[in-house]
Amino acid sequence: MRQFIPAVLCAALAGCVSAGETVSLKASNPNQQSLMRDGQPALVSRQKNSLVLVRPASRQIQANGRPVFVVGINNLSRAPIDFRVSQVEANQRVAGGEYPMQVVTFEMLQQEEKNRQVAAAILVGVAGAANAYSASQAGYGSYTTPSGRTGTFYSPTAAVIAQNNAAVQNEAMIAGTIEQGQRNMAQLERAVIKDNTLLPGEWYGGQLHLAPPVTPDSGAKNYTIVITVGSDRHVVDVSQGAAGSI
Repeated sequence: MRQFIPAVLCAALAGCVSAGETVSLKASNPNQQSLMRDGQPALVSRQKNSLVLVRPASRQIQANGRPVFVVGINNLSRAPIDFRVSQVEANQRVAGGEYPMQVVTFEMLQQEEKNRQVAAAILVGVAGAANAYSASQAGYGSYTTPSGRTGTFYSPTAAVIAQNNAAVQNEAMIAGTIEQGQRNMAQLERAVIKDNTLLPGEWYGGQLHLAPPVTPDSGAKNYTIVITVGSDRHVVDVSQGAAGSI
């Protein structure tokens, strides 16, 4: 049972791992520069009042998974400027047309994490019930005498020991699930980009999560991310595909 439970939790909550894809960022105007940061592609975009630095959050993006980018914003002006996640746009170019890609906000990710925690709690509850049932049967046994006579017996001591062990295991599973959920929530709070007012000279940033792009017949996924800071619009061209294909 103890070996089975982690496998169920992983299958239910983690999903299947598929092949990774890489990303390239292309400078599309004289105010942009493509570069490498710690072996990863990055792009710097400068407008009148702000500078934006964008790079992938990881070296590979899971195929059919959400692209995640790290965005850094610097206020170059002498007055506060606002960044709003609701003003970020992403559009994929497919067969001559453009199709919007949803920006996955912190609130959406927070709700998904809460849903995952509910699912994990249900699985832990099922596992705990199975542990408790197994423990309730632990005091029963059977015997065979030398003469061939068989029978059953019940050991209260063995039953109590098994039930105590099951209770300890169940408490550990529940505590582990709660602790992991709290760590996930704290990580989201720290990592995901949110609305923010930048003071003059201030840097701000975080992770920007997008809905997965569709896979066109060509296999290459091309899309733009538009990051609005105050009155500045930073347009980032992204190409995503199998490693070595872009």
